[in-house]
Amino acid sequence: MMKTFFAKLMAVAAPLALALCLTAAPNAANAQAAPEPSPAVAPTATAAPTTPAAVPAAAATKVDNPYGIGALWAQSDLVAKAVLAILAIMSMGSWYVIVTKLLEQMRMGRQAKEVDNEFWNEGSVQAGTAKLAEGSPFRFIADAGVHATRKHDGLRGKVDFADFVDLCIHRATERVNRRLSNGMSLLATVGSTAPFVGLFGTVWGIYHALTAIGIAGQASIDKVAGPVGESLIMTAIGLAVAVPAVLGYNWLLRRNITVMDDVREFSGELHSVILSGRATA
Repeated sequence: MMKTFFAKLMAVAAPLALALCLTAAPNAANAQAAPEPSPAVAPTATAAPTTPAAVPAAAATKVDNPYGIGALWAQSDLVAKAVLAILAIMSMGSWYVIVTKLLEQMRMGRQAKEVDNEFWNEGSVQAGTAKLAEGSPFRFIADAGVHATRKHDGLRGKVDFADFVDLCIHRATERVNRRLSNGMSLLATVGSTAPFVGLFGTVWGIYHALTAIGIAGQASIDKVAGPVGESLIMTAIGLAVAVPAVLGYNWLLRRNITVMDDVREFSGELHSVILSGRATA
């Protein structure tokens, strides 16, 4: 009976064992295939070199500034170039006047010291005049006073001697003043008109910007940036030309007053010396 029981148990267990073996076989195959995804890391390793390679390529591409002064001159039309040329001429003229007038004022200051050291220590106006440098405004005034003593004859002799000498010295002094003021009008003109010349260039640049927008049909930045940048540069150049001219005008005008004080002081003293009879004609 025991044999019959074991035979029946084996008959039932054999199909179950076979089914378990068939089920476990695919799971084992999957377990062996699971480590295979490790090569998936390879794409990241191959993709990594592409990123550093792209950075030098982007850094290596350098473009010149398309909105600078050089580009403005190269791309502008005849009107814009004429405005730039006018502003450049005005700037050079104003700086020339500033430098030359400053040197002239410094020279006259040295000549005023020579008058104090040499002219008034001589025995006569003629001897003192000979001590002064050629082209000196003080010598010019002294010569005018000496000539006044020699020209006081004929119709001029009917004029009072003191008035005639005063007239000649005053006329020479005013000529020195006019010569010292030469170029000041240029500084005043540049200081007052250069901003408007730059403003004209600004308006012209805005006109080109509006024209570019109308042609393109859209207000994109690449169509507007060039003309607007041109107009802003024109405004900046106009101010850069006007400001030094205005400052130089005020500064030189103040120095002219100081220099002319020395000249008028010399003229008054010379007039008094000639009238006192110490001058030898």
